[in-house]
Amino acid sequence: MRFLFVGDSMTIGRAGDHTWRYRMWQHLEATFDGAYEIVGPRSELYVPEAADPLTAEHADPGFPAAARRHLAGWGEGWLHMAPVIGPTIAEHRPDVLLVSLGLIDLGFYTNSGQTVVNTRRFIAEARAAAPAVRMVLLPVIPNVRARTDAPFAAECDRFNALLAAAVADLDAPGSPILLAPRPPSYALDSDTYDGTHPSPSGEHKIAAAFAESMHQAWGIGGRYAAPEQTVPAPTVVH
Repeated sequence: MRFLFVGDSMTIGRAGDHTWRYRMWQHLEATFDGAYEIVGPRSELYVPEAADPLTAEHADPGFPAAARRHLAGWGEGWLHMAPVIGPTIAEHRPDVLLVSLGLIDLGFYTNSGQTVVNTRRFIAEARAAAPAVRMVLLPVIPNVRARTDAPFAAECDRFNALLAAAVADLDAPGSPILLAPRPPSYALDSDTYDGTHPSPSGEHKIAAAFAESMHQAWGIGGRYAAPEQTVPAPTVVH
């Protein structure tokens, strides 16, 4: 089975981060019964211009190069990924997409209605390239801007409602889509390092949301074994 991580800055990670992708790799290593591969056209972390090149590495140098692959970018959202997901799938042939997008769209590019149009386009392009592809989509999770900007918080909530409706509308037996739960007890002061990007505990909670969704709905992998992880069941539409 082949997995592709798709996301924005919270997924690509910054130089020196572990990333939730790393936590998911650890989970698959521990629980996946059979052969699997992590695929994608990219493998880098985001390196700020002022960063020391000597620290521009992953937090764990033992993270295998083959497991670092992804389709994620700092400042990229549904707007950017919808046009490239088809060619990426055609080249790398993933069976499962694990997608965390939306916050950057709402923050810089599109409103909730426009964002979900790009989400639906992404799903259509993915299926055009691989009709049987499976997807797990993460809603927009808590962030510092939504704490103080009420209109932005409302847009995040509206997009999440529109995303749930899109999943209900587009889920299909031959190409199932799961709406992963928002990580419970996700606290900005402890689960992020800047109010947006996940700290180690936040990385575990994001990985757990994806892992538990796949395990409960599809029997992929096992329960996510990280401290204090309690994740509700995913939204499955029949």
